[in-house]
Amino acid sequence: MTRYYEHYSEVPDADWWWQDFSPAEIACRGTGKLLVHEDALDALQALRDRLGKPLIVNSGYRSPEHNRAVGGATRSKHMEGTAFDISMTNHEPHTFEREARAVGFKGFGYYPRSGFMHIDLGPERSWGEPWPAADSAPFSTERPPARERLAESRTMRGAGTAGAATVGAGAAEVAQEAVTEAQGQLQAIAPYLDSMRWVLIALALGGVALAVYARLDDWKKGRR
Repeated sequence: MTRYYEHYSEVPDADWWWQDFSPAEIACRGTGKLLVHEDALDALQALRDRLGKPLIVNSGYRSPEHNRAVGGATRSKHMEGTAFDISMTNHEPHTFEREARAVGFKGFGYYPRSGFMHIDLGPERSWGEPWPAADSAPFSTERPPARERLAESRTMRGAGTAGAATVGAGAAEVAQEAVTEAQGQLQAIAPYLDSMRWVLIALALGGVALAVYARLDDWKKGRR
């Protein structure tokens, strides 16, 4: 049984019993017109119930003028209200097709590059590019990066740097304390250093004088 409406907003609530769909979802996208094909909508609701997840309807009924505008087939089942283009965004295509066949859909158009599948009530036929096998998803062949050796890892290098900096800071503090302490001790003995310097100079001069005297004495005695 079919019913036609110039606009989907004209559909009485009492005449729409497909609970998971709305007239707006099934109506022509270009004109808002709607041809209700009860058998097709019954099958669509049954498919929704079997799959247990929403069906995203990209295209349902198409008015003849809209079908021409979008380049549809001249005898498209969309114009009869018995065809639907369903997005595969939330479905596995092979499971979807199996369940669609089980509820009575016979015509299938495959559009994996566009991400949807056409289904209609028949006759039985199929076209388009087959969907890839469910288990043919490519796996990455890229090898994971080799683990860093422990001594060369960024974590260990960071920890080593931090440790060296900590030790260096401690050593610098100790050295600073030692220098400060030495400076204090030098300041304490500074008055004696000046006298010691002159004593050492005197000893050096005395040594030089002794050496000169020894040479002169040897020369005098002919020991040269």
